[in-house]
Amino acid sequence: MKITGYEQTEKGILVFTENGQIFLQGCGEKIIRCVFTKKDRILDESPLDIRRPPDTPLEVCQEGDMLKITAPYMSLEICRNTGQITYKKPDGTLLLKQIGQELADTPVEVYSTGGEKPVIERVKTVDGERSFVKNLVPHTDHMAYRGKLYFSWQDGEQIHGLGQGEEGIYDYRGNVQYLYQHNMRVPIPFLVSDRGYGILADCGSLMTFGDDARGSYLFLDTVEQMDHYFIAGDTLDEIVSGFRTLTGRAVMLPKWAFGYVQSKEAYKSQQELVEVAAEYRKRGVPLDCIVQDWLTWEDGCWGNKVVDKTRYPDLTAAMEELHNMHVHTMVSVWPNMNGGTEDHREFEEAGYLLHDLSTYDAFREEARKMYWRQAERDLFSGGFDSWWCDSTEPFSGADWNGGELREPWERYALVGGEHKKFLGPERSNLYAVAHAQGIYENQRKAAPDKRVLNLTRSGYASSQRYGTVLWSGDTCATWKNFKKQITEGLNFCMSGMPYWTLDIGAFFTVKDKWQNRGCNCNTDPAPKWFWKGDYEEGVSDLGYRELYVRWFQYGVFLPMFRSHGTDTPREIWNFGKPGEMFYDALQDAVCLRYRLMPYIYSLAGKVYWEDYTMLRSLLFDFPEDKTAAGMDSQFMFGSSLLVCPVTEPMYYEKESRPLDREKTWKCYLPEGPGWYDLQDGTYYEGGQWIQRKTELSSIPVFVKAGSILPMEQGLTYAQEEKDSAVEFHIYPGCDARFTLYEDAGDGYEYEQGRCNRISLVWKDRERVLEIGDAAYDFPQSIKHRKCMAVCSGKTKEFIYKGEPVKVCL
Repeated sequence: MKITGYEQTEKGILVFTENGQIFLQGCGEKIIRCVFTKKDRILDESPLDIRRPPDTPLEVCQEGDMLKITAPYMSLEICRNTGQITYKKPDGTLLLKQIGQELADTPVEVYSTGGEKPVIERVKTVDGERSFVKNLVPHTDHMAYRGKLYFSWQDGEQIHGLGQGEEGIYDYRGNVQYLYQHNMRVPIPFLVSDRGYGILADCGSLMTFGDDARGSYLFLDTVEQMDHYFIAGDTLDEIVSGFRTLTGRAVMLPKWAFGYVQSKEAYKSQQELVEVAAEYRKRGVPLDCIVQDWLTWEDGCWGNKVVDKTRYPDLTAAMEELHNMHVHTMVSVWPNMNGGTEDHREFEEAGYLLHDLSTYDAFREEARKMYWRQAERDLFSGGFDSWWCDSTEPFSGADWNGGELREPWERYALVGGEHKKFLGPERSNLYAVAHAQGIYENQRKAAPDKRVLNLTRSGYASSQRYGTVLWSGDTCATWKNFKKQITEGLNFCMSGMPYWTLDIGAFFTVKDKWQNRGCNCNTDPAPKWFWKGDYEEGVSDLGYRELYVRWFQYGVFLPMFRSHGTDTPREIWNFGKPGEMFYDALQDAVCLRYRLMPYIYSLAGKVYWEDYTMLRSLLFDFPEDKTAAGMDSQFMFGSSLLVCPVTEPMYYEKESRPLDREKTWKCYLPEGPGWYDLQDGTYYEGGQWIQRKTELSSIPVFVKAGSILPMEQGLTYAQEEKDSAVEFHIYPGCDARFTLYEDAGDGYEYEQGRCNRISLVWKDRERVLEIGDAAYDFPQSIKHRKCMAVCSGKTKEFIYKGEPVKVCL
């Protein structure tokens, strides 16, 4: 693609080629927008609703066969003979070679019945009731493009991000990854490299990443122009911050969202919700939220947002009883509704249904308002605190069936094709974002003092603006799958998304014993490709209990700590009695989560104020340590805690068969100042592998030397006010910094700066902890409370009055 000329414009640089135009625009110091189009103008419309920073001037000159473009943090070279774009750091270090880009005409098809009466087929699936209109036919609406970006990676370069898949791939080099919405797939059109950059495609259509015999490329299914952003950074944190600069800051979640969330498929009545919460309180096991899964509606009224009054006779009273126990609630809502229900009639009469005549059109603002009004009038006004927006990839049912898993390309074509049919090719990945936007914006108007929390199965770039937590979908209970989930969580958070979780213990536990299936599917003997758990007897199998404990221990160090699944109960008392090893291991783990609450909520504050990432691939903090940077099953939780989940059985195989093996786990401690075992304080040098004793109740977690870890004792819910001292545990070896974050725990006053960001500084040589000031009083604030500094066996107590103080140890 030869360059024929260029022009400096008010907004950037326009480069003319024999095949179209390239437009380069500076968006802050470290972001370059690159557009390729065959049209005669550059479109400002953004499928992702990009919020571009103010334009940054670019300088251009021609040197021989090269156009050289200079930005504050990088330079670009464009070859006049080939159109290849090379990105470099200011010192000339190569970042990326973008070796080609192409656009091909493609028709944009829309579907309708052509004026005929719709022929509707309703199908019951494991994932809910689905409607299929059998007589839809395609019509060409307009023309657009299929786009392709070609890259030349450097030797040994790692590529990460792209959201969450199923395969457990950490580094996408040598792989193909399909980006489409599906149960267990959350695509994000953003990749990051270990060489110091990221690429965000401003694209709402299906996409494919490829690195195979056909080359290295990013394929965009349907676009008006090929529009992407090159984000450079000295650290992965800087690159993620660039992503959020463009797609939106992640908002604060309510503090209780960081406590333990108890869920299952499914509690059947308001009485059961209250009884389960009361049992946790009786046992003294911490709990912050109990979740009401599907089927709250009357029989036959799928998706209607009105509870069945025979099972929920006084929802408001039940919610009040739960709130009096300091337990919050979450309720499952769906975007599709059965015909004949009250909610469906309202959407149908307004013309706000998609062409399946079952799912509401979340792309229309008035439809989003109507959906909120329906959710508010019985569920929100009845006392539910938060939302579980399930099945937000509403057209995946075509693949959620059958006994054999289809090939990856078949699933992409099948499910992606359904989303293109009903949503439109150019926005087939955008439904979940529009749905979340409606919940967020309308709840904020209705209840401005209550933070939005939306657990949702699908999302896309910019979902973080809307109070969302993404979870990994309906997984199956195997050790292999557990390990894959760790990898997928790391890639998802490297995609710029801060809040991710999963079903602790997996959703499906059984495989062949269909009589034990949940989801009202225990009368159907047909095999299901996704119902592939290893534990036919569920929690009665000691092998499953061990897997669940290890999964639960991993969950302690996720942004949201949540148990959920079908086939078998999940509450702690189903795993034994106090004094028995499974029960005690679970109780120890949940208590550790609450002991770390000041640290965890401070990380959440950092997500908002600094575009931080809580769940961190070791590539964030140890990019120069090649062993660490390539690890897919260890991670940092915040800046201090190295987590090494146990992903193999040590006590029991499935069917309760005992194992005779050593109870140790191999852990890698990255290079650096050293590491302390969180459990017993043992110190280790960095840059080595160790064998760590790992009995069932023991979690291999290490604290980085040069850390300050704030802790609290005895919490049974996240916002409990205790008289016990706030503890500052110092792990010496080098200087340390930490910002303790405090706010009201709910509401949005933090957006106006009503919060405390208290500086904690440890000076290692002087053995002094310096604590900064705090302007505001909040429940649970350390202001006017007894505090305790702990380091190397020494303890010093003091009262913090909100003014700077030095504590010598």
